[in-house]
Amino acid sequence: MKKLLASLLACAMLLSLAACGGGSGSGSGTGAAGSAGGNADGKVHLTFFNTKSEIQAAMTEMADAYNASHDDVYMEIYYSNDTVAAHMATKYASNDPYVISMVDTKDIYSLGPEHAIDLSDQPYVPNTTEAVEIDGKVLGVPICVEGRGLIYNADPIEAITGETFDPTKYATLDAFKGLLDQLKAGGMEAPVGIMKEDWSLGAHFLAEVYEKRPDIDTFLADMKAGKVDLMQDAMFNGLMDTFDTLKANNYAAASPIAAEREVSEQKLAEGEIAFMYGGCWDWSVLNAYDYSENMGIMPVPENTDTDYNTKLIGAGSKYLMIDNTVSEEQQQAAKDFLTWLFTTDEGNKWLTEDFAMVPAYSNISAENLDPLGSSISKYYSEGKMFPGYNYTPDDHYSKLGAEMQKYLADQCSREDLASAIEAYWTTVQ
Repeated sequence: MKKLLASLLACAMLLSLAACGGGSGSGSGTGAAGSAGGNADGKVHLTFFNTKSEIQAAMTEMADAYNASHDDVYMEIYYSNDTVAAHMATKYASNDPYVISMVDTKDIYSLGPEHAIDLSDQPYVPNTTEAVEIDGKVLGVPICVEGRGLIYNADPIEAITGETFDPTKYATLDAFKGLLDQLKAGGMEAPVGIMKEDWSLGAHFLAEVYEKRPDIDTFLADMKAGKVDLMQDAMFNGLMDTFDTLKANNYAAASPIAAEREVSEQKLAEGEIAFMYGGCWDWSVLNAYDYSENMGIMPVPENTDTDYNTKLIGAGSKYLMIDNTVSEEQQQAAKDFLTWLFTTDEGNKWLTEDFAMVPAYSNISAENLDPLGSSISKYYSEGKMFPGYNYTPDDHYSKLGAEMQKYLADQCSREDLASAIEAYWTTVQ
């Protein structure tokens, strides 16, 4: 029954863009996302643009619950397959903004000064260190903390090794290879799953090439100037050595681009495979199957002389802004909603349990998080996370994700991939 429900859920949700909210085409919730102060029955119309497809169903349920308990407000949740920047540009061009928009960090910097109200005086702001402040004004607040790395299912690992799984023992690629060999010798034919989606390969895995540096801006400036030879770059080669190991142990190695995300997630959840690169958002898929609670996220193993292989990538993610051109009633309704979400027990429950999000606010308990969220919360509280890079161009994940797909399918060499990445960055202004 769980598998049947999972299949139905997978068909209903736009899971292919789970973490990035990008792609081709567009869609939205029901009704018109206009900026009028109320709807036909006199309630304040509160429109919310969601860019995380994996929580769209839960967001809609939350809106229904919020509407039922707030007689003066009618909230609707919208989603689009377009990139955030393109979709928001369309809304502003038509003078039809959302009241609340969930966007990326770079969008707060590009859109916030012109379109967002100042949230500095809101009661939840002192509880987070992740708010985006521009010219003394808080224009965006995080909805959560997100992290990514190598997701593991400890149950099958422990069944074969006979030992409690300790991810810190496998920080190096050499140690990780030894574990994979042990798993295969113990009967696990292929211990790894790889998601073929361009956002996973391009926006997440490949991005580590930039993120694992003390000065990302200088490195990317050199990339734009054509000064970087990736084949001579230790970070690029170290990360690709790890990717080659994942490829060699991929259950779908014979046809990796045909692998369905839901199949990979099910195999991981039920212990047929032990590892898959991903992030906390994957729990919304994993929990649809007969999953193990003994799961978590570990840093990507690498042979490196840095400490990046002991930390997860992550920080405040998906920022909320309130539009400054909608009516005062809508702005106040939006403020009231965010206060409810971030400061009340009911709102906190939606965040941590229904949305499966790691809280970015010190007042919100992390006790009821799912296994992946618990891992990330632990790394976050111990200071063992380093921030991702949220300022790549909008076409980065689609163009270079496609190049990573070629590499995954053995349709190009590492040299070809490096050349494609170098060529892309020389076109970026």
